[in-house]
Amino acid sequence: MRDIEKTIGNLIDKQSVTFISSVDANNFPNTKAMLPPRKREGIKTFYFTTNISSMRVTQFEENSKACIYFCDRRFFRGVMLIGNIEVLEDSKSKEMIWQEGDTMYYSKGVTDPDYCVLRFTSIQGRFYTNFKSENFSI
Repeated sequence: MRDIEKTIGNLIDKQSVTFISSVDANNFPNTKAMLPPRKREGIKTFYFTTNISSMRVTQFEENSKACIYFCDRRFFRGVMLIGNIEVLEDSKSKEMIWQEGDTMYYSKGVTDPDYCVLRFTSIQGRFYTNFKSENFSI
């Protein structure tokens, strides 16, 4: 692949769903669909919003290993990124990705005690396209 960051970044930016996986207390993967990242820095760092009270936050606090997956169903291609997730509760991080309308999820606004940020930092990835897969480092 010529320009991994550009190719993967374009695929990510066009998706409306992110699949995110955590590891449970019995070391089994748990996957759920989430809204796309609110912010990304290349293909290295991604920021998501979620509820502090969620099962996923508890799992990430116990085991930071994570995976995110973006699927382009139209062209039957996708990218898996593996890395670690940090749960951020500081006001700077929360304000950075807060958007108008978020009160639908967090009624008390940006200071809602149930609102937090997940920062995913990727280590490596795997890109699938044209019936072939390719691993890459980040």
